[in-house]
Amino acid sequence: MSETKLVATARTDFGKGAARRTRRAGLIPAVLYGHGTAPVHVSLPGHQTYLALKHSSNPLFEIDIDGTTQLALAKDVQRDPMRDEAIEHLDLLIVNRGEKVTVDVPVHVVGESAPGTIHVVESQTVTVEADATQLPEAIEVSVEGLVDGTQVTAGELVLPAGSTLVVAPEHVVVSISEPRGSAADEAADAEVAAEQSAASAAADAAAGDES
Repeated sequence: MSETKLVATARTDFGKGAARRTRRAGLIPAVLYGHGTAPVHVSLPGHQTYLALKHSSNPLFEIDIDGTTQLALAKDVQRDPMRDEAIEHLDLLIVNRGEKVTVDVPVHVVGESAPGTIHVVESQTVTVEADATQLPEAIEVSVEGLVDGTQVTAGELVLPAGSTLVVAPEHVVVSISEPRGSAADEAADAEVAAEQSAASAAADAAAGDES
């Protein structure tokens, strides 16, 4: 995977007021930490950072601070609850080339299960360990032809080269089932059928009286 290059500016003002001023300027407050170094507070270009986070589940950033570059991964993204595209704060974890890191990778279901069945994604992501510069964008799970009652576990997934499963192999990722109504649904259907039958009987009786 390629790195997104960002030119960061060191921050010296902190607190909610300073963060609001940073965001009004089109920047994103962020903190860079890891590998035993002291946290570095920076401001990142807002639009460029947002696009990188939008188009990748685990984007790798190359952060330039006063001419010194450092690779980093987004570990915690705080978004505006009213506007998903507005990022309020970003935590960045320092990584090195060749270093193994643990990340959550989205599950992407492909194929069609057996006729009359549906698939349920029990786990939207799968945790894996991989090279910081070779992180998978998604893990495909094929449900082609799978029948009712089938469960696809993490141990059955075909992981991208260089990735190692971190979660338990028996962890259920996708399950296949036939849609079934609840007892309440069945009772409601029976009540509707009874009402329709009674109405039909009443109509027939009325028609007989008229004749």
